[in-house]
Amino acid sequence: QLQLVESGGGLVQPGGSLRLSCTASGFSLDSFAIGWFRQAPGKEREGVSCISRADGRTYYADFVKGRFTISRDTAKNMVYLQMDSLKPEDTTVYFCAADSYGVPCYLERDEYEYWGQGTQVTVSS
Repeated sequence: QLQLVESGGGLVQPGGSLRLSCTASGFSLDSFAIGWFRQAPGKEREGVSCISRADGRTYYADFVKGRFTISRDTAKNMVYLQMDSLKPEDTTVYFCAADSYGVPCYLERDEYEYWGQGTQVTVSS
């Protein structure tokens, strides 16, 4: 069973940056498309970004384009979400997820079979 673990969340001021990390033990993340999602209380989980299996194509939600960057580090078995120019409305819990098909990846939660527990991001002065 693939288990994903997120890290890197925290408190940051508006305009600041954070880098979220997603890793798994016992499985290569290269075998999966990896997506980042977020969910605020009382709202639907929404796709933020994903990176496809095999060809590494990346996709972003409009509300993060130009601010967030997704990437893989195969040697470390990690997927990162670099978040720059953070806004208070980016405050929520962020999840990484894995899709075993994943070519291309989609920002649709139903495409993903495996989920991490989430990491809290708070953007506040």
